[in-house]
Order: sequence, then structure tokens, then C-alpha cells
Amino acid sequence: MRRLMSLVILIAACASVSFAQSTDDYNKVEVFAGYSHNRVDTGIDDNDPALDDIIDEREGFHGFNAAVTGNVTRYVGLKFDVSGHWKRTTFPIGTARLDLDSSLYNFLGGVQIKDNSKETRVKPFAHALVGAAHAKFNGDFSNDVCIAVFPSPCPVDFEESDTGFAGAFGGGLDIRANDRFDIRAFQFDYNPTRIGDGGTQHNFRIGVGIVIH
Repeated sequence: MRRLMSLVILIAACASVSFAQSTDDYNKVEVFAGYSHNRVDTGIDDNDPALDDIIDEREGFHGFNAAVTGNVTRYVGLKFDVSGHWKRTTFPIGTARLDLDSSLYNFLGGVQIKDNSKETRVKPFAHALVGAAHAKFNGDFSNDVCIAVFPSPCPVDFEESDTGFAGAFGGGLDIRANDRFDIRAFQFDYNPTRIGDGGTQHNFRIGVGIVIH
């Protein structure tokens, strides 16, 4: 009986060690932060001063991207992603001008597929994220706009914002630097949004940065 009990205890101890090794061989949480560039489908052409231009044109917005992923297994993680991008565009109006400040924020969540082993050096990944986007536009007319557009009514500064559906579908490549850091060599996403009455905006964002785990 003692031998049997000793054998049971030994098996249980080995099993617990094996389980600990199996659950500790991958990173449980990772945090990403980096630079992001978004080609935003604004519907406004840089070379066309008309604000009512109906031809879809993508403008380059600069900003950031950050994400937190909780890995439930070695290969599957639950991800929360946030990004912000901004751009100022100037439209000439005679001798005056309109400065338009635009911003686009994404708040997304979903699933990431990636080999999160602590020993893996090159880590391609893919993710599918959905959530909401918030866009804001601030228009600031120069002081001489009333003279420049005379005899039209004098325009006033304006501010508009809207919130709608958003998603990010893509992936990238992380490269292990050490036990605590990875380098995100690139990330590329298709970032569709539905803001306002203009249908779907087909945006594309690309980024680089650092992953902490």
C-alpha cells in the first residue's frame, strides 16, 4: 500500500510539473505600442480645392497604434486595439484659405492567431477585429475669407464628428529581441469604416513598433 501511495504521489507530482511547463512555455500577455500610418478614404482630393469633391481619395494620416492581447493558448489570443490618426489639409479660397483638421480613432476587439512560445524567434500573426470608429473634423477659415469670397455670405468656422462601425483585418511579423521584448517589423491592416452617409470607407493602415511581454 505504501508503495502504491508513493507511486500515486510521484505520478501526481510529475503531472503537476508537466502541466506547469505546458502552461508556462508561452507568453500570457503582450502589449504593443508603435507608429501607425493610415491611408484614409476621405473623398477629398489634395489637388482639388472643392470641398464637395465626390471622387474617393485616400489621404495619408499619421498617428499611433496600441494593443493588449491576453493569450488563452499558445496560438490564440483575445485582443483589444486602439489607434488614432490625424491630418491637416489646407484648401485655398481665393486669397484666403480653409484649414481642415481631421482625426480618426479606432476602438477594436477580436482574436489574434500567433505562435506565442517564449522560444519562437520569428512570429508571423493574423488578427480579425471589429468595433467602432470616431471621426472628427474642424474647419478654420483665415481672417480674410470674407473679403476673398465677397459678395458671398461670410463662412464661419465649423466642427463635425460622427461614430460608426469599424474593423481591422490583417496581420504582420514580430521578431524576438529578448525575453521581454519583440520588434514588430511590420503590421498591415484593411481598416474599413462606416461613418456618415457615404457608405464604407476603405482605409489601409501600416505600422511598426515594440511588443512587451
